[in-house]
Amino acid sequence: MNEPLDLIKAVRSGRLEAVRALLDAGAPPELADGQGDPGLPMGIACFMGFVDIVRELAARGASVNLPDNRSPTSPLSMALRGQRKEVVRALIELGTEIPEGTVTGLSEQEVLLAQWKACRESEADKAAGDQQGVEEIDMVGCFGTDTQVLEADVLRAAAAQQRRS
Repeated sequence: MNEPLDLIKAVRSGRLEAVRALLDAGAPPELADGQGDPGLPMGIACFMGFVDIVRELAARGASVNLPDNRSPTSPLSMALRGQRKEVVRALIELGTEIPEGTVTGLSEQEVLLAQWKACRESEADKAAGDQQGVEEIDMVGCFGTDTQVLEADVLRAAAAQQRRS
């Protein structure tokens, strides 16, 4: 059994459980491509649009950022090339840095919301349970509800967080 090759096959076919099993068996989440660039499994998952596998690889230590996210092999570039808006959103939520001038295919509000989620989750990890529960509101799923005030508050918080970063 060749764990790295099997991991690539599992990622390409979108088999999340097989990816988990291989990572549990010791397959490294970071593999280099033919040119020696890191992140081959993450890049494939991003290009193919497998959001769950992207999240699993990131949780297991795969990087969502390269030193230059403009690089054609960066996870962000691979998701953009594959036209995978949901993967782009997930990458931003996982902390991907967006190079200035990059067209993500997401609205400014969607990007800010994803960045806010990334900041909130990193702060929650630091606090490790010291905070009271926060209600998660699905902005898209609130059909028929006046969410303009909530949306404005979230955007204001995200913009303030972005200025601090």
